[in-house]
Amino acid sequence: MTNESIREAAAGLFPGGVNSPVRSYRSVGGDPVPVVRGAGPYVFDADGARYIDYVGGFGPAILGHARPEVTRAIAEAAAEGLTFGALGPREVELAAAIREATGLERLRFLNSGTEATMTAIRIARAATGRDLVVKFDGCYHGHSDGLLVRAGSGVATLGMSDSAGVPQAVAGLTAVLPYNDPAALIRWFDAHPADTAAVIVESIPANVGILAPDPEFLQVLQAVPRAHGALLIADEIITGFRLARGLSGVLPAADLVTLGKIIGGGLPIGAIGGPAHLLGLLAPEGPVYQAGTFSANPAVMAAGLATLELLTPAAYQRLEQVARHLENGLRTAIRRAEVPASVVRYGSMLSLFFRPEPPRDYAQAREADTAAFARFHRAMRARGVLIPPSQFETWFVSLAHNEPEIDATVRAAAEALREACPA
Repeated sequence: MTNESIREAAAGLFPGGVNSPVRSYRSVGGDPVPVVRGAGPYVFDADGARYIDYVGGFGPAILGHARPEVTRAIAEAAAEGLTFGALGPREVELAAAIREATGLERLRFLNSGTEATMTAIRIARAATGRDLVVKFDGCYHGHSDGLLVRAGSGVATLGMSDSAGVPQAVAGLTAVLPYNDPAALIRWFDAHPADTAAVIVESIPANVGILAPDPEFLQVLQAVPRAHGALLIADEIITGFRLARGLSGVLPAADLVTLGKIIGGGLPIGAIGGPAHLLGLLAPEGPVYQAGTFSANPAVMAAGLATLELLTPAAYQRLEQVARHLENGLRTAIRRAEVPASVVRYGSMLSLFFRPEPPRDYAQAREADTAAFARFHRAMRARGVLIPPSQFETWFVSLAHNEPEIDATVRAAAEALREACPA
């Protein structure tokens, strides 16, 4: 099959021709790339074109694509059977490895990050006997009904749904506050001290591009909900095992933590972790129901174990070096091209915003020139570099990226920036 034949067939089979909206390339223009295989830092389309890849499966591919140790572990597990609906040894081994790295006392494996955040909120409501949940503008926690909300006017608002099909009665149980605004969080709890079950937040917001948390905001975030009997849920689905072996360390006082992406080695996974008294609320031990036919699937567990075994301290040092090389190269290219753009990086996560200064919150991120980013995306793709097809998605560097790929990326960016912002 060719790129065009795949796209034509998909258009008649799937809404928008894709199975996840951002894959449609609608925000950047051009036709989506049908990827047929990956190898190390590269992906290949059906027409044989090769791209240096910074999508990384939107986060899981920290080792690069088709790492032999991982594919071999998957094959060995699959040869023993794909699913049993029963307890197995690999889930015990992976949970023990995660607990050792994170300090989380107990875990529950699920099939996606959306399931993990949805379950965390269910636990928080059961533990507190309260209904309201606070999230922050621009933070994404999956597509469950109660979290697909945006902020309205004023300091805070009970949410209006971002999606058709979500009842206002459900969306209205979620309040949306501006990120990096500690005063707004304080005012919320002054007004709703006994009604709020939990505050959920990405440890490093990475679904609006990357936002850097202010130290004062982090302090208030960890103190104020607890002072009013609410739980703090740290969404580490992207950052867990991405910035370090274990959790990011940004929110050490979190009551519950959600994980995903990397711990599945590239296969579907989610997890929730926390102290025994909270995780013990889950059935069959407690009254909070959650179940999954494919939870802790043996092939997924094998992929996660093989991945975590390769994520040594030396691996994170290497990731930091390579990502810093990319950051410095992009900053130099921006300066030389004299374009209004900025770079934000945390470890091996990076965003290039088409605005002169890095944003502090979602409102500032929305000020970025999305038309310029679309031109930049198309110019990078034409030069054999695949970056996420949205100004508001994060680039991911992997252990498979080496200096030649980084240098080629920077050279491509130097030219693409001038195309994106012609003088």
